[in-house]
Amino acid sequence: MALNAKPRTMFSDTANRFSRNLPAMMGVVVAVAMYAVAIFAPLLVTADYSAIDLDNVRSGPILQHYFGTDELGRDVYSRVIWATRSAAFVSIFVPALSLILGVFFGMLAGYFGGWVDTIIMRVGDILFAFPGLLFVFFIAATIKPAVLDWVKTIGLREFAKQGYVDYIVIFSALALVGWPGLARLVRGQFLTLRNREFVLAARAIGTSNWKIAIRHILPNALTPVIVAVSGGIGGAIAAETSLSFLGVGLQPPNPSWGQMISDYYVYWRSADLWPLLLIPSIILVAVILAFTFIGDGLHEALNPYLE
Repeated sequence: MALNAKPRTMFSDTANRFSRNLPAMMGVVVAVAMYAVAIFAPLLVTADYSAIDLDNVRSGPILQHYFGTDELGRDVYSRVIWATRSAAFVSIFVPALSLILGVFFGMLAGYFGGWVDTIIMRVGDILFAFPGLLFVFFIAATIKPAVLDWVKTIGLREFAKQGYVDYIVIFSALALVGWPGLARLVRGQFLTLRNREFVLAARAIGTSNWKIAIRHILPNALTPVIVAVSGGIGGAIAAETSLSFLGVGLQPPNPSWGQMISDYYVYWRSADLWPLLLIPSIILVAVILAFTFIGDGLHEALNPYLE
């Protein structure tokens, strides 16, 4: 070994294993591109995504409209760009909210056990009893109108008009469905670790339960959670897309890939308009696969025993 060689660390070893995974690195490239497009969307669009061009209705790709226009004359390219921002919001806020809820309740159930564990796990079982997408569908279809009316009642009509209520309700519903799986994962890790030697030593010197749970056990339990969250981002995007495709997700004028696929699927046999359906479909598949590959790559990188 060279005298000036830097010492190997767990992070460097993990990064090295991850970088050797070609599908995972390709997934990172696609994910970075998605977030870059979402951040710079106002600079990338060529028109307002809700603007109507009556001179070019149901047009294929032309110079003025790179991806063509839909039946209302809206620029599909601009709508795809803004829909990328919607997907980026979903990929950040839904997993983050699910992670907060899952880690908190999983930590309580796994460390304290007893009646706390029983209540949390039974609530999770109730949520698991319903098909996830159907449960989100129910929440979005029943709660969103009530929330929308309440927001208008308190004088936030412009807030409701901009479609922010759609984002809040859909994101909350997806997180509500997603946290029980993470809670079970965290609970299992805590059950495995709570009787380990370093935990017993911390108890012996009088460390409080909360400090043991947060500072000693939780960092050692996060590896499978990181893998689960990274792999679940694609699932969150797919769920939001499915809801928008069915008409209960993001509502017009807010653009969504699912909404666009639903609107444009009638063009799949058209000689000129088939790109309107193909482009958002390919982008959606590429993004979901990218996060799936990233999750698999993290799983292999964080678990050297798989090599």
